[in-house]
Amino acid sequence: MSTNGNRQRVEPRVVITGIGAITPLGDTPEKLWQNLLKGKSGIGPVTLFDASNFKTRIAGEVKDFDPTRYVDSKDARRMARSTLFGLAAAREALNDAGIDNLENDWRAGVLIGTAIGGFVEAIEGHKVFMQKGADRVSPFLASSILPNMPAFYIAEKYRARGYNSTVTTACAASTHAIGEAADLIRRGYADLMITGGAEAIISDIVFAAFSVMKALSTRNDDPEHASRPFDKTRDGFIVGEGSAIFILESLEHARARGAKIYGEVLGHATNSDAYHFAAPDPEAIGATQVMRNALKHASITIEDVDYINAHGTSTPLNDAGETLAIKTVFGERAYQVPISSTKSMLGHSMGAAGSFEALACLMAIRDNKVHPTANYENPDPACDLDYVPNHARDVKVDIAISNSFGLGGQNACLVLGRYSD
Repeated sequence: MSTNGNRQRVEPRVVITGIGAITPLGDTPEKLWQNLLKGKSGIGPVTLFDASNFKTRIAGEVKDFDPTRYVDSKDARRMARSTLFGLAAAREALNDAGIDNLENDWRAGVLIGTAIGGFVEAIEGHKVFMQKGADRVSPFLASSILPNMPAFYIAEKYRARGYNSTVTTACAASTHAIGEAADLIRRGYADLMITGGAEAIISDIVFAAFSVMKALSTRNDDPEHASRPFDKTRDGFIVGEGSAIFILESLEHARARGAKIYGEVLGHATNSDAYHFAAPDPEAIGATQVMRNALKHASITIEDVDYINAHGTSTPLNDAGETLAIKTVFGERAYQVPISSTKSMLGHSMGAAGSFEALACLMAIRDNKVHPTANYENPDPACDLDYVPNHARDVKVDIAISNSFGLGGQNACLVLGRYSD
């Protein structure tokens, strides 16, 4: 064990040395962060399919995405949109980390989180099959639809030949993946990991599925204000998409190559509600325990936490349940810790959501600022904490936690901290 301040860490320490992002609010981490600080929304009318007959016709789409900036046009036609997002964000993260190519490195791995991978492409392929016959289905359909394709193509393109896997724990997937990637480095399986999330689910079938569950907001006339986490008038989430990718390294490996360091992965935890496939546990037992376990893994106390990035989906049950969990873990201190929801501006990108939120935590640590929860206008007695309403705030942030709670009751919590020698 080694000690830094009042915290103990298991060696080797794991640091973040590169970030890339493709999002509804910009195609770089800096563009995303500055727009989040301004409270700008990336939510607007759906353009990726004809949503005119749906109750919900708005989404957080990635705009003006040109995959040929990252792969040639022939390869782009063979890949799912989620894979292309992941490849693009990985390229930016590696560039940011000062790495051009991993040169067949057996100690460099990839671990990506996604909820459904190329499911949308699978549905589109089935439409072709039904309308035109089996011979007209793309020969690349089978490979494009697999959830592990973002991880494969990232490894193949950048020659990372070490550990390679995919996490598919729904909305907790990328938070889960980042935590597990750090553990792989701690356990000695890798020196460097490319990790994060990628998702592209804006489609008719996904909207149909969530609409019949009554999970989506129907504020079509006011898309920028439709996602309203913790607000009393919240009526559902907004579907989003994109990718954020991080380069994780052992501190020794990062120092040896003179890498800049954004922050440190102090700990994480995952667990299950084991309660219901969609509804959160009304007593928030799983969410409570996952935060406690993450704090324990990071060897910190509730007094050390400066900021919480909430799962904050804008659904009635989730936001109230998360608030209850935070109050149970933090006690009276829950009212002193600023909390914000990135989904208020990006929507909910399922498996990629946690990666955007981890990015927001890192930027909060870097700049000592926390972004607002947009559209918080009507206080809810069940959600009575400090959600940083509508305006960014200067806050000294040394340690931040990020919550992700997925369909199927799968919970994840990530603890990120300021790096110091």
